[in-house]
Amino acid sequence: MRPDPLSSRGAGSESSRAPALFGRGRGQGLSDKTLAWLFVGPTVLLLLAFNIFPLLWTIWLSFTNYRANRPGADSVWMGIANYKRVLNDEALWEHMQVTAHFLCWSISLQLLLGFGLALMLNRKFRSHSFWSTAILLPMMLAPAVVGTFWKYFFEPQYGIFNQIVGFFGGPTTFTMLGDTQLSPWAIVLVDTWMWTPYVMLLLLAGLRSIPPYLYEAAEIDRASEWTKFWRVTLPMVMPFILLALLFRTIENFKMFDLVDNLTNGGPGSVTELASISLKREAFEKWRTGYASAFAIILFVAIYGLSLVAVRFLEKVKQR
Repeated sequence: MRPDPLSSRGAGSESSRAPALFGRGRGQGLSDKTLAWLFVGPTVLLLLAFNIFPLLWTIWLSFTNYRANRPGADSVWMGIANYKRVLNDEALWEHMQVTAHFLCWSISLQLLLGFGLALMLNRKFRSHSFWSTAILLPMMLAPAVVGTFWKYFFEPQYGIFNQIVGFFGGPTTFTMLGDTQLSPWAIVLVDTWMWTPYVMLLLLAGLRSIPPYLYEAAEIDRASEWTKFWRVTLPMVMPFILLALLFRTIENFKMFDLVDNLTNGGPGSVTELASISLKREAFEKWRTGYASAFAIILFVAIYGLSLVAVRFLEKVKQR
């Protein structure tokens, strides 16, 4: 049979028309770059509005004598005078020492307890799922809730803590949060209780990422359990330990809400961390320019510590 000329002509015209139609549609549509900016643009604007602009504004305020309770007053340019006052303020250096004490003890306890819990949960046993969930509960609570709970727990009149101490024969008249010697350890205890599960999660991920053949090779060499831990477990988990150290150092350096709910920096100023002192300067004394300079110094300190930790982490990974 001969092909129908009309049908062949129609098919040809449709096929020749198709590329033109598709080409016209591609020309009228949005390019990939435009679509990407449509999706990324709002996020960039939010980042600029809530992160970059406040940082630049704080830097500018740190060179002035601006006070937030006098918005209509003229601001005087002071240069680096605010920074000199911050660095020469002995009270602020005492608050930095309190912060360093809190950092060292809380992070040390969290790493030790978190590593121990990770080693325990890395082994399968009965009720493994129950204990894993129970240990994670403190981390899921808001810091304000945790601070309020422990404040009532330490309450000297009807708190459970004094009753527990009395049950074991100790004094029941002291107040954990009102004693100048005990209150710094109280905030260390509460922070350790809350954030040890977070450290445990990171280290547990590190333990479960260790290849089993390393332990098999150690068993063939008749290595002891201590040798396995020292030569296999610890080196392989070290990057995760440094990561947990970095994250918790940054978070504890700017700790505010938990301590504010527990002691508000008291008694006296024995628990007044750098963040609490910054709040007092900015929103109680209303020395906004001075507080801005203090905030920038804290930002540079945290950023410098983070850079050192990241560089050290990269060297450990390369070994």
